[in-house]
Amino acid sequence: VELSKRMNTKQDKIVDVRITSPEVVYEYYKNIINPFQECFYCLYLNPNKKVLKEKLLFKGTVNRSIVHPRDVFKEAYKQNATSIICVHNHPNGDVTPSREDIETTSRLKQVGVLMGINLVDHVIIGDSKYYSFLENGKI
Repeated sequence: VELSKRMNTKQDKIVDVRITSPEVVYEYYKNIINPFQECFYCLYLNPNKKVLKEKLLFKGTVNRSIVHPRDVFKEAYKQNATSIICVHNHPNGDVTPSREDIETTSRLKQVGVLMGINLVDHVIIGDSKYYSFLENGKI
């Protein structure tokens, strides 16, 4: 019952929230993220998967955002994060990862391994649904 209450209550902020699943990320961002412009957020987590900070890193066009690992991991070091979750939206509503999404996720994963900061998941938000690289075995 408690879990049900928490999931149905809109979270005003995600800082200090423990991320237990991609659905927690989706529930927070589904009404916040700009539906008309691609936006790329990063959640910086402590060892217990609690959010230290969320940051909007990039705003793109109606169908594209440019993400560079340097900017993602610079903030991770500032926050002393041990892991990250990336989140972005597809304004067209289709959550199927694009070739660029797959390449970006792979690049972020590789850089994270080298830097000692784990990429936990990359969640794509669309119309009333989400795609999780973690849930789909792509991370």
